[in-house]
Amino acid sequence: MVRQNQALLDLIEPEVSALGYELLGIELNRNGHGSILRVYIDKPDGITIDDCVTVSQQLTGMLDVEDPIKGQYELEVSSPGLDRPIFTIEQFRKYIGETIKLRLYEKINERKRFTGVLISVENDMILINCENEDFEVPINMVDRARLVPQF
Repeated sequence: MVRQNQALLDLIEPEVSALGYELLGIELNRNGHGSILRVYIDKPDGITIDDCVTVSQQLTGMLDVEDPIKGQYELEVSSPGLDRPIFTIEQFRKYIGETIKLRLYEKINERKRFTGVLISVENDMILINCENEDFEVPINMVDRARLVPQF
């Protein structure tokens, strides 16, 4: 599974679910001036700006009380978009047969980036075909994964 801050997920997921949305995942990116907490939500008929505002307001209050992030941070609530991020093994399974992009924590065959068709998900491994070559990638080595939109 793509590494995420489990403590933050445990705080955020019930709040998002209580509002009727699915929490796809979170990204916490730290930089020199603070952090950005990006929360990806979804629902069957898609996400609107009003949905993002609703979830943002709910999470802001809870995060102010719980204070789980050290220092300053910015909260962004977002729809997954066309190049939706993939966070969990269940989400990987949903996109078998689709083209995805991977960025790894460590190199496999001298590569950290892969773009290709997701062939299968077995146990903790994904099989991706890039440039007519299959690569087995342990889920725990995936830093980021995204669906590649097809037009």
